Amino acid sequence: MAEPIKLDGRHVHFTAEEFGGRLARLRAAMAAEGLDGMLLFAPETQYWLTGYDTFGFCFFQCLVLPLEGAPVLLTRSADRLQALFTSWLEDVRVWKDGAGADPTQDLKAILAETGLLTARLGVEFDTHGLTAANGRRLEATLGAEARLEDASPLVPALRLTKSPAEIAMVRRAAAIGDEAYRAARAEIRPGADEAAILAALQGAVFAAGGDFPANEVIIGSGPAAEGGDGRPTGALLCRYFTGRRALSAEDQITLEWAGVWRRYHAALMRTVPVGAARPEHVSMHAAAEDALLACEAALRPGRTMGEVFAAHEAAFERAGLGHARLNACGYALGARYTPSWMEPQMFHAGAPTVIGPDMVFFLHMILMDARSGAAMCLGRTSLVTESGAEPLSSLPLALDVAP
Repeated sequence: MAEPIKLDGRHVHFTAEEFGGRLARLRAAMAAEGLDGMLLFAPETQYWLTGYDTFGFCFFQCLVLPLEGAPVLLTRSADRLQALFTSWLEDVRVWKDGAGADPTQDLKAILAETGLLTARLGVEFDTHGLTAANGRRLEATLGAEARLEDASPLVPALRLTKSPAEIAMVRRAAAIGDEAYRAARAEIRPGADEAAILAALQGAVFAAGGDFPANEVIIGSGPAAEGGDGRPTGALLCRYFTGRRALSAEDQITLEWAGVWRRYHAALMRTVPVGAARPEHVSMHAAAEDALLACEAALRPGRTMGEVFAAHEAAFERAGLGHARLNACGYALGARYTPSWMEPQMFHAGAPTVIGPDMVFFLHMILMDARSGAAMCLGRTSLVTESGAEPLSSLPLALDVAP
């Protein structure tokens, strides 16, 4: 940039030097790819690069980043002041709402003004910040003149390795996640309402100064005795669903949540038997703990994410629980926006991403056994150091039964 990054009066969470370093790294990556500019649509990219913090990405907005020169944000009138308050951006343009409005035409004008209309442009296509309809309009408007290339993996690869300032954010998020579990656990007992448990959990995050998570907290319950015929209960589900219930005298409840600080997530997962633990809970928990520790042992610099998944797979096969596991066992974490706190890099068979120091990953050992109706999940977030995985949660791994 011709001018230094100025943060006076801006509501941002990193220094000008931190933002400047990120900008330099991205431009170096752009130059290596032969790109003259980028059209950045992912909200987490915009936040990471500039501090811009909004859910306005549900509408068309684009951050135009030339290889040289100041970036330009194109957004709606509702987000103009949001951008000037939460980011270091100076040039914020507005496309006008109206019947038949086509913001790609406004974007075309910006590209013509900045000399990028016929340039080689990297585009973040693989993001919830660019709908398929808007992507088609983008290609129709610019495709005849600009050279558009899918550069979706470029920024996520840069964001994978965290700076010391980001690691401090993640550590704070992890501490909040632990506080949230303790608050929720105090409410778990026979007869307790899921609503009270959920309110305690998320309320603890807010009370600690944390944020909404990028996806809904997963909460589900249902006695194992109601399963066993192939029909699941809420405790066996991996997604939030609407509708609350009260816990039975003997029950099980599965929670997946995250401590969140300045959009950075540290996720955790637990299944708590209620009233008493069934034999299946005990054996499944032992297998889940074994698998988690095996995966954390494999989470070392130089290893691939596929190798970590192989440790997960082998542990559950040894325990005879291959039928109850998932085909993935976690993913990278960072600053994320709705609808998911998951980064693109995931632990699955053959995953090629090479693990390095200062990366942050969530490992979840999920067992959902429709045969017995029992659930057992165990997960926590780790920071990768030079010597291996450092779990960031202080919660014990032992089976936690709510009598």
